[in-house]
Amino acid sequence: MAVLGVALVLTLGPVVWTLVTALTPLDETGHRRLGLAAFRDVFSQVDVLRLFWNSTLVTGLCALGQMATAALAGYAFARLRFRGSNLLFGVILATMMIPMQVTIVPVFMLIRGMGLADTLLALVLPALPTAFGTFLMRQYFMGIPDSLGEAAQVDGASPWRIFSRIYLPLATPGLAIVGILAFNAIWNEFFRPLIMTISEDNFTLPLGLVSLQGRMGSGSMATVLAGVVLSMVPALVVFVLGQRPLREGLTAGAVK
Repeated sequence: MAVLGVALVLTLGPVVWTLVTALTPLDETGHRRLGLAAFRDVFSQVDVLRLFWNSTLVTGLCALGQMATAALAGYAFARLRFRGSNLLFGVILATMMIPMQVTIVPVFMLIRGMGLADTLLALVLPALPTAFGTFLMRQYFMGIPDSLGEAAQVDGASPWRIFSRIYLPLATPGLAIVGILAFNAIWNEFFRPLIMTISEDNFTLPLGLVSLQGRMGSGSMATVLAGVVLSMVPALVVFVLGQRPLREGLTAGAVK
């Protein structure tokens, strides 16, 4: 119990401190007063709606794109037989060990060569492939009995129909995991938007909230944390709504 208590404090402590500080900013007299003044300052200092729209658009497209590419690639590696599939799958898994900082320069050069520098597409296109998602969906498809596909093939179903009508619906928990993890990763991403975007119109929420710190860190701590609280809300909503499919997806392997 003591270990759990310490873990609870370490996990929820920063969150509680963030909420308390954001809701009790300092007034002109230097005293803390409960109110929403810090949140009003956020909306007055940055274009929050623009930042939310950019982050929602980029995150939504990346999540949907990763779900699509992971499902297609995972099914191909699990069900289709072609020469070099194991080697190619091993290469894809090996990319998980390469830090993003190593590949960001060539990726930026490719994006600039395509004429997409300082656009939201520069954040979406490189994030569509997912090695972890491909691995996860491959394992899900391998856990589905072969007899289902063989029966559909005997009935004259095409390969695409077998994938879309039989295997894909059964792998929905895996797709939910890929989508939720992609949403959380892309929504909180700071490094790639910092490199790929220049104009403030294309900033995502984590990058735009940096301006709340002010010059040389002279901004209000309560205002900065109020921006952090606002950025946490969509991720929290997605987690609550996706908690059930996420739980089912994590336990599906044990049920099978």
